[in-house]
Amino acid sequence: MSMSSAPTAPVSSTDRIRNREFRKKIVSAEEAVRHIHRGDTVAISGFASAGTPKAVTCALAERIRAARAAGDEFAVDLLTGASVSADTERLLAETDGIALRMPYQAEPTARARINDGRIDYVDIHLSHVAQQVWEGCYGNVDVAVVEVAGITESGELIPATSVGNSKTWLDVAEKIILEVNSWIPEGLAGGHDIYYGTALPPHRTPILLTDVDDRIGQPFFRVDPERVVAVVETESPDTTAKLTPQDATSDAIATHVLDFFRHEVQAGRLPADTLLPLQSGIGNVANAVLAGLSSGPYRGLTCYSEVIQDGMLQLIDDGTVRFASSTAFALSAEGLDKLVRNIDFYREHILLRPQEISNHPEIVRRLGVIAMNGMLEADIYGNVNSTHVMGTRMMNGIGGSGDFARNGYLSMFLSPSTARNGAISSIVPMVPHIDHTEHDVQILVTEQGLADLRGLAPRRRSRVVIEKCAHPDYRAELTDYVERAEATEGAGHTPHLLGEAFGFHQRFQQTGTMHAR
Repeated sequence: MSMSSAPTAPVSSTDRIRNREFRKKIVSAEEAVRHIHRGDTVAISGFASAGTPKAVTCALAERIRAARAAGDEFAVDLLTGASVSADTERLLAETDGIALRMPYQAEPTARARINDGRIDYVDIHLSHVAQQVWEGCYGNVDVAVVEVAGITESGELIPATSVGNSKTWLDVAEKIILEVNSWIPEGLAGGHDIYYGTALPPHRTPILLTDVDDRIGQPFFRVDPERVVAVVETESPDTTAKLTPQDATSDAIATHVLDFFRHEVQAGRLPADTLLPLQSGIGNVANAVLAGLSSGPYRGLTCYSEVIQDGMLQLIDDGTVRFASSTAFALSAEGLDKLVRNIDFYREHILLRPQEISNHPEIVRRLGVIAMNGMLEADIYGNVNSTHVMGTRMMNGIGGSGDFARNGYLSMFLSPSTARNGAISSIVPMVPHIDHTEHDVQILVTEQGLADLRGLAPRRRSRVVIEKCAHPDYRAELTDYVERAEATEGAGHTPHLLGEAFGFHQRFQQTGTMHAR
């Protein structure tokens, strides 16, 4: 009597899916997104330009577009690690099927819909995301879509080029779609440190990370296979970041920062050769600072940050940086090619962690991180606006800058002194939106100079900010404002003219320039 053969698992087109049970779940992206329904909360992997699911997000956009074209007001709430690839952000925003977005974005289409009120946007510190999701502040996470580099024989997941909030999504989601991307170099395996020791109060315990290169977790994600409803195969490179060329302004800002480091070393507040762990935001100013470090006296530096840019790879190449801890890469096409070609070398100098660890306030404080972040504007007393243009229109979000600014050993904010060809001053009497209060801001830097605000009372602080950081074209107007504010009866500890405090912004909206005419 003949016997029927046992059903066979779908054949993987690569050897990245090594677990038989997961191979049984291989489907197309179009089949996978049938698990996503109207009103769902969908959490996807990705941080900056790295680790965003490719095929499933495209299929989701098509599902939303088709549903809405048929009269179904299909929409989902979208949770991520931070920004995702610009192509993905734009594709999903264009469908008008995103009801809520959290916690960060950096793409014009999504930004326009947020500012038009068509997408509800929740802007929070990146270190707070995991806790708030665990606490149910965004309801249940219905579906997680997570890109990974592979699945081991025992069913563990090899993380991708970013970690972000992927661990949290895998822990909390009711259904999980895995996108296995065979483009990711296999040599990246072992370059992650996934910590499973966090807990909610009152059950928290200390996180025993005392040096940047400490490993406190495991190299893989773990996942409940029962909650994995689909596995999708892809072979697609990450979207690359555009590297803005350095210019005279960014080079001048970098020079002021490096001069300040030398001063702090001479004062005995920083170690001579290694400084303290560095954190820097994304952009040409950050890359200019990193480039300047390579020509200085420093060797064996460390980095404890959110992203690794091209400049950091160069510092590792020349020995300036010994080790960098992060949660994601944010590389240009050239930088990504370099990473892939030399992955075995970089794996020895780079570690990717979940963002609840990369941005953890306790660790940032313990390590003594030097925080360097960008800003839109600062006021004469040191309050910083890093998110809202003219106080109302969202730019990108606060991201992780607050995690590092409040808890870092040094908190620095950097910006050109003007924008829009001089029509906007980045130093104003009062910022109309405050992301970082004067209590969290120690150093302000523009191409004009560096204002060290430590130990200064408000009246002295205002003079230093104007003298050191304001563009010469605006110094007289700012000084006039301060002098008249101080001369008013009952001027108080922090003098302001309440009727004029936002005069710079009002003039720009009315005339197209902050200058008085």
